[in-house]
Amino acid sequence: MPGRLDGKVAFITGTAGGQGRAAAELFAAEGAHVVGCDLDAAGQAETVELVEAAGGRITSMAPVDLADPEGAAAWIEAGVEAAGRLDVLYNNASGPRVGPWEEFSWDDWRATIHNELDLIFTVTKAAWDHLVASRGTIINTASVSAYRGAIFIEQAAHGAAKGGVLSMTRHLAASGAKHGIRANSISPGLIVTKQIEPFLEEEGHPVHQEAAGHPLGRIGRPEDVARVALFLASDDAAYLNAIDIVCDGGASVLS
Repeated sequence: MPGRLDGKVAFITGTAGGQGRAAAELFAAEGAHVVGCDLDAAGQAETVELVEAAGGRITSMAPVDLADPEGAAAWIEAGVEAAGRLDVLYNNASGPRVGPWEEFSWDDWRATIHNELDLIFTVTKAAWDHLVASRGTIINTASVSAYRGAIFIEQAAHGAAKGGVLSMTRHLAASGAKHGIRANSISPGLIVTKQIEPFLEEEGHPVHQEAAGHPLGRIGRPEDVARVALFLASDDAAYLNAIDIVCDGGASVLS
């Protein structure tokens, strides 16, 4: 059976772990040549080993600071040189800071906006001409925090940045339409990642109440989000544009 991404080259940011690693493994298994990157060189090396051990193809760079325009452009150009083209750009990487509003500093705010919103600009800007050439597709990672506040982990800057990602996705869809470029986003809910794991290990942390009260009886896993990204990257989603898919097991609408 042919893979859903056979013949496609998929650039995925933040592939050293979590949702990015899950997407790299899944996209490669479905036939894509994956081009990944991360700040975490050790974690990125592990992802390369996992993908290649499963018979997949991956080109990797690490460490890469995507919030730096030169770093983002260097990754895109090196990836295109290695893989020959760019069909899918999955802007997955992010670096939020969260915490009580009373303790949240200006530096925390700027770091979150820089590492969650600015890097959507730097990477997509660098990739644009290649996306035009391939009539490619963009997938941006937003968040349910763009839609609602969170009491269990205060995250004002994260929500503001991801609200910007939602808006930017629609504008990228508008700019790309004449070139045949589609742009969509995914808004994950609470997903078990390296950022969340410390809270799960902390006895009595409010995140445990969130998990216990989840409509499906569990919080999300990275592969739950990766499967949505695979759909958006595939030709099955060829007529979807400027939409956001909430991937939270219904937690934001069921109580």
